[in-house]
Amino acid sequence: MTTWFVTRHSGAVEWAQRRGLAVDRQVDHLNPAELEVGDRVIGTLPVHLAAAVCERGGRYLHLSLDLPPQLRGQELTADDMEAAGARLEAYRVESLGEVEPGN
Repeated sequence: MTTWFVTRHSGAVEWAQRRGLAVDRQVDHLNPAELEVGDRVIGTLPVHLAAAVCERGGRYLHLSLDLPPQLRGQELTADDMEAAGARLEAYRVESLGEVEPGN
């Protein structure tokens, strides 16, 4: 089992280190084809990638933050993340398939 941390932000890396998260691979972008059954993926992924993690037998742990509007789009420090209630939340995401617009 590999624990992946998907982030390009140094504040998130520091936050994870402070929390004592054991990370095997830190990557800027995730290629779901590299995952194996039982892998854990930590990050803030688009829903289609979170679904791909689950589809491949992985566990998705979303890095959730409660950001005020003025901090959105900003580079956050580990302290900023703590203040915004940074936490890991487990999700199981499943694609229900493509739909036509309006359906």
